[in-house]
Amino acid sequence: MTVASSTKRDYSLVGQSTRRAIETGLASAEWYHTDVPRKTMKELMQRSDGPAIRDTIIWIAAILGSAAGIVWFWGSWWVVPFLFVYGVLYGSSSDSRWHECGHGTAFRTRWMNDVVYHLASFMLMRNPVQWRWSHARHHTDTIIVGRDAEIAVMRPPDLIKAALAFTGILDFRYSLPILVRQAFGNLSEDEKSYIPQMEQHKAVVAARWHMVVYVATIAVAIALQSWIPLVLIGLPRLYGTWHMVLTGLLQHIGLADNVVDHRLNTRTVYMNPVSRFIYWNMNYHVEHHMFPMVPYHALPKLHELIKHDLPMPNPSMWHAYREVWPVLLRQLKYEDFYLKRELPPTAKPYRGEFHDLDITAAAAE
Repeated sequence: MTVASSTKRDYSLVGQSTRRAIETGLASAEWYHTDVPRKTMKELMQRSDGPAIRDTIIWIAAILGSAAGIVWFWGSWWVVPFLFVYGVLYGSSSDSRWHECGHGTAFRTRWMNDVVYHLASFMLMRNPVQWRWSHARHHTDTIIVGRDAEIAVMRPPDLIKAALAFTGILDFRYSLPILVRQAFGNLSEDEKSYIPQMEQHKAVVAARWHMVVYVATIAVAIALQSWIPLVLIGLPRLYGTWHMVLTGLLQHIGLADNVVDHRLNTRTVYMNPVSRFIYWNMNYHVEHHMFPMVPYHALPKLHELIKHDLPMPNPSMWHAYREVWPVLLRQLKYEDFYLKRELPPTAKPYRGEFHDLDITAAAAE
């Protein structure tokens, strides 16, 4: 199977690919949605405080309990399991809480969404203002090159960078310096392209508050002559991010770009109950992108309702990575190569003229 050449991808948000996406109609395009009866969708979109309050109480209790274990057992090997649990809760499960509360769907009560959103944003070293608008763009132009600010693995893939992401090192290499830059009032051109002008000052103020907390934490650590404050605030982003990356990379990696059908550029993966709690059901990712206002706790029900119109989910994370690894290796040489998601006979076919315009390459069989 041969691979045709194409225009090289420019992943900046103000470059050649951006102009092309706008000119071809890919930017802010009309996306495919599976037909769901209006009454049923209204029921699925119903927000409730109950499930999120329950899960957040469990989350906070586990964070505080593991933090207490770290302090109590500091200096002995018994601290290791508490470090492990605390790291995952801080550095990984905060991502899904940031995500759902950013959508405003986790809780029915707005201030509850806002409190958890800002807390999780801090844990992730993410500017809450910047990332709210970044994620809005991600949903409007999902994996549209030159428009989506959250493409995790670009083409050709940087496999070393992807591997380092599991360690959290890249967050200290990029996320923390970005916050410092923003705290000094300097927003990049890419950031200005999706943050409305009236919100840009708020992004600067938010970054400054984050830096105040980090400076205070360092000061306390120095005063106490102890690593514990830093192990509890900041460093978990280094050692606890692996589960977030393990699950998050699978959302879109290796799939088609520049299409307007989430069935082709997004992946649903069945996961174990523990990972689903950490991930807040974001493993049902096609469903989430197709209907982003459905709360996380209703996604399994939505999946059962529309799965006849979706590609077969990967039965496990292991299966998904085995499937995508050969695609990434092929993309090192042919960046147009991608994994084609096969739709079931019961699904409506994809009819996207953008895909024909923008991807001329062969797809993975």
